[in-house]
Amino acid sequence: QVQLVESGGGLVQAGGSLRLSCVASGISFRIAPVGWYRQAPGKAREFVASITSGTRPNYIDAVRGRFTISGDDAKNTVYLQMNSLKPEDTAIYYCHLIGSANWGPGTQVTVSS
Repeated sequence: QVQLVESGGGLVQAGGSLRLSCVASGISFRIAPVGWYRQAPGKAREFVASITSGTRPNYIDAVRGRFTISGDDAKNTVYLQMNSLKPEDTAIYYCHLIGSANWGPGTQVTVSS
């Protein structure tokens, strides 16, 4: 059974940084594309970034240059380093095994102005 668990969210002031983690069990991230998504209040869930072993990461324009997705195969963990955070980055952030029905429960990120 595949499980994804996010952590690292919190409250931060605009301009600050957070690092989100997504730990997987039941599957190796070495063979699976993984994405970070977010959902702000009253809005649809949106793609943020993705990574697949051996390929370049993908980002939406709104976070490119500020967020970095990376993986640690030994820890079966994918990270999302978020710098220069803005109030519009406030959302619940989810880890997703792309192409599957597997999502983590999410972690709240709140950026105050």
